[in-house]
Amino acid sequence: MSSRTSRILVSLAAVAGSYYLYSAYAAAANAKPVLAGDGKWIDLKLKTVRDVTHNVKLFTFEFPDKNSTSGLVVASAILAKFVTEKGSNVVRPYTPISDIEQKGTFDLLIKRYENGKMTNHIFNLKPSETLSFKGPILKWKWEPNQFEEITLIGGGSGITPLYQLIHQVLKNKDDKTKVNLLYGNQTPDDILLKAELDTLAHSHPEQFNVQYFVDKKVGSEEFNGKVGYLTKDDVKAVVKGPSPTTHVFVCGPPGLYQAVSGKKNSPSDQGEVSGILAELGYDKTQVFKF
Repeated sequence: MSSRTSRILVSLAAVAGSYYLYSAYAAAANAKPVLAGDGKWIDLKLKTVRDVTHNVKLFTFEFPDKNSTSGLVVASAILAKFVTEKGSNVVRPYTPISDIEQKGTFDLLIKRYENGKMTNHIFNLKPSETLSFKGPILKWKWEPNQFEEITLIGGGSGITPLYQLIHQVLKNKDDKTKVNLLYGNQTPDDILLKAELDTLAHSHPEQFNVQYFVDKKVGSEEFNGKVGYLTKDDVKAVVKGPSPTTHVFVCGPPGLYQAVSGKKNSPSDQGEVSGILAELGYDKTQVFKF
């Protein structure tokens, strides 16, 4: 092969490589979010499933375009739907725990309930089977440095919207918000996202503090937390009290809402604050219930 021919082939290869890179960047730049908030359902394939606890699994769903993002903002949720054999729609809300900028997939951490129509359906899905989704549904529009300090109170799988918020705050170097998390579960082995939360607490010791609570210490020899229910004194030791510069976010099972903040009447009606937070002087302008 002559040197002139070699130079031509090298040039052609360089052009082809440049075109490939340009095409890849252009495709990524033009990729539309999977969920556009337009009310339309989209079927997404289940990519992988991983066991987390005896009744919790991590489900990863893939997008048609690997360059797409989910379209979520913080803090927002999505709706999942399937149709029963009788033709009834079963719809439930979930909050992905993956980064909102993650491309190609999102991750759902889901707890199975014995009589849960949706969770039983999802737990029976096999990779490549589909589930319908739409959204995003904005819960609370987070802005960096919106407050000087926030306290998050959660229980069980209610950690998912709280984790979405924690992750978003701590990944942004310009967001100096201090974050406290009080997180309760039945046993140490039921604590979800513990490795991720501990890593964040270790890497942001001045900004993020997490305290764990369990009903009973079984199944795990090591547990650095409190055995017993969350009390008024536990909350009082963390929150600074009602203030324009602070806010409290709550998410968990009905018993947690009843004890800590009072229930939410509907997606559009937060309801009055009761329980521990009311006793500490908080009202519905200072507390948000996911």
